[in-house]
Amino acid sequence: MKSIRTIDVADLEDIAIGGAILGTGGGGDPYIGKLMAQQAIRRHGKVRLVDVEGFDDNALIAPVCMMGAPTVMTEKLPQGEEIVIALRKLEKFLGRRVDAVLCGEAGGLNSTTPFVAAAAADLPLIDGDGMGRAFPELQMTTFGMHGVSATPMVLSDDKGNSVVLETISNRWTERLARSCTVDMGGSALLAFYPMSGAVAKKAVVRGTLSLCADLGRKLREARARHDDPVEAIRAALGAEIIFNGRVQDVLRRTIGGFARGEANIEGLDGDRGHKMRIAFQNEFLIAECDGQTLVTTPDMITLLEAETGVPVTADAMRYGIRVVALAYPCSEQWRTPQGLELVGPRYFGYDLDFRPFVANAMR
Repeated sequence: MKSIRTIDVADLEDIAIGGAILGTGGGGDPYIGKLMAQQAIRRHGKVRLVDVEGFDDNALIAPVCMMGAPTVMTEKLPQGEEIVIALRKLEKFLGRRVDAVLCGEAGGLNSTTPFVAAAAADLPLIDGDGMGRAFPELQMTTFGMHGVSATPMVLSDDKGNSVVLETISNRWTERLARSCTVDMGGSALLAFYPMSGAVAKKAVVRGTLSLCADLGRKLREARARHDDPVEAIRAALGAEIIFNGRVQDVLRRTIGGFARGEANIEGLDGDRGHKMRIAFQNEFLIAECDGQTLVTTPDMITLLEAETGVPVTADAMRYGIRVVALAYPCSEQWRTPQGLELVGPRYFGYDLDFRPFVANAMR
């Protein structure tokens, strides 16, 4: 099988930062995921990043990720072995070995946790994921849109507990897995959505890990040249700057295993005199300016520190941080009726219809 590239310890710096950019405020702290992956690669060796097309149709592919509220993950650090335990127990339940692992979502922490499983299990890692970004619930994947069941699933925690779930629907998987995660202390590592190579070729959002690495590299190089780091990311994503301001206050609560809340941002420079509100459930979902809705889920909202271009996650937002808000279109799969039913604004309780974000058509 031909590798796209081999990932070593140093490569994870760029991937973690790029994953946090694509994570739209969620996916966990990129620093934690990076440290876990670096430790695993130092211990077990480099990871082969591969294209899904290289697998036989009957190959067994298993996504892995961390589940829980990002605010909890920063205080209850994983040991690193939980994700490997979850993978091995899934193999035992299925009665066969996994041929490759895959990212469940593109997010700060969840773009790097699969490297832990890949390194420790000596498995290739597919260049792709099931979202093209991050979403807060387990059924919100392109895998499910292609008919893949999220179960059998294995959740493992830092105490040595593991839970195997078999459910009647992916919505029930989310509900029961969320309850388990809360009981496990607010976060858990899991292996789920086992699928064949044939299905994976249709269901995977391709190239996301390479995109993460590219975004991280471009940000790093822009800063080294003393170029505008925000502009480097904006150009790489084909995004539009929708607001420039300073965080005034953040209302954040951990409810039902999610970090829910909103941030209010006071405009600066060309946006002085205006106010932006960003609502989130782990990820940024709605961006409003002066009461006017600018962007809604599933389109992408990313906050970057104005001076450094470093992504600002929902759990890291604090009073006084100067940020630039970017918006850009999501994968076309999410703009379908089936996709909007899973991740549109009404699913999250907002009395709004999805209106596709179009760059260069701002207020």
